[in-house]
Amino acid sequence: MSRRFEGKVVVVTGAGSGIGRAMATAFSLEGARVVAADLNRATAEETADGLENAFAAGVDVSEAASVASLISDTQAHQGRLDILCNNAGIGSSKTIVDCEPDEWDRLFAVNVRGVYLGCKYAIPLMIARGGGVIVNTASVAGLVGLPDRAAYCASKGAVVTLTKQVAVDYVAHGIRCNCICPGTVDTPWVGRLLKEAADPTALRAELVARQPMGRLGTAEEVAQAALYLASDDAAFVTGTALVIDGGLIAR
Repeated sequence: MSRRFEGKVVVVTGAGSGIGRAMATAFSLEGARVVAADLNRATAEETADGLENAFAAGVDVSEAASVASLISDTQAHQGRLDILCNNAGIGSSKTIVDCEPDEWDRLFAVNVRGVYLGCKYAIPLMIARGGGVIVNTASVAGLVGLPDRAAYCASKGAVVTLTKQVAVDYVAHGIRCNCICPGTVDTPWVGRLLKEAADPTALRAELVARQPMGRLGTAEEVAQAALYLASDDAAFVTGTALVIDGGLIAR
């Protein structure tokens, strides 16, 4: 395996499970020092404990003081911050009529405010070092309308556009900012949807059928896309939304 990230320090939010855990694992395997951060500190520790040169941190990405502490602690303890993966996010399965204001606000607090705060506090450190990379986790739901996903689509659409705006503002400082747009990925969040469904087998078949490839994506496949965007292989890539969806939005 290559060691593309030897000596680099990477912060991954939402690293306690799913795509975030896969990202933390993939960066660690390629030589990075990884700060695995999650609202659930225990699951972040589970991620870090299984990796070489990984460290757990608790963070509430919707709270400015919490994100500021995560970034400043990383600088203090690791001496640098090279790559930030704003991955933490939550979902919602509601139409705009059925989605209550509190749920709408909570999705935007985590999915959008979390990206804003991560960028706000990481970018000054990256500028001081002469550059860095930001990878945000958006979704195909930020590019097209999906049924019963009003708040989720709106929040992920905001992540896509904010990614492009940050890329434009900070490209002259050597900072690249991109986002990944996964389709339906076999993660704990999908597992919870299935568990709560009246007919889990039928729902899973429906989710699988959305992808022309005829299967769900894996967290590891999404993580590899994040590694590409964070690596020197993507040195000419900024402000883009990389779709990883098994053909879902190609139809």
